[in-house]
Amino acid sequence: MGRLNDISLATQVAVFGNKRAFDQLVRQYQSPVRRFFLSQTLGDEMLSDDLAQDTFLKAFTHIGQFRGTSSFLTWLTRIAYNVYYDYRRQNAGDRRLEAGSLSPLTPAPSLQPPNSTIKMDLYTALAQLKEEERTCINLQLVEGFAIDDIAKMTNMPTGTVKSHLKRGKEKMAQYLRQNGYDR
Repeated sequence: MGRLNDISLATQVAVFGNKRAFDQLVRQYQSPVRRFFLSQTLGDEMLSDDLAQDTFLKAFTHIGQFRGTSSFLTWLTRIAYNVYYDYRRQNAGDRRLEAGSLSPLTPAPSLQPPNSTIKMDLYTALAQLKEEERTCINLQLVEGFAIDDIAKMTNMPTGTVKSHLKRGKEKMAQYLRQNGYDR
């Protein structure tokens, strides 16, 4: 879907309340939003789905604020970022998502589909990172956003984003090397 089409759909939703137009936006962007949450929550699918739903509800109610100065996905990811950090503030005692811990909701290895060991190792590597490092790594390496876009989404200076990326990549590489991934 092109940028002009996204602007057109968002305008139809904002001006006319066109729910079909919003459905098209949801279908187009639900996978990247859910993937963002899966990385942030270290694979907690139920929580990721709940947070994605909250993101789209907020996007629907605030779609009139979308100006088209950035891509719709960048605007939507900024909302997702805020939804996630609101959740974190409200659940500050939840240690499942903190550095060095793995979500207890990860299924036992015998119950996981093929290639899930690699996925579990990546989530465990992500769990080693500080929250800001994980966010920057997720937004750049998983979602493909440029450093400038990440800085806008997170309200971090560009240099800070670069520092989080550098430290996060080093920590993940070290963890993965220690656990049998050579390169």
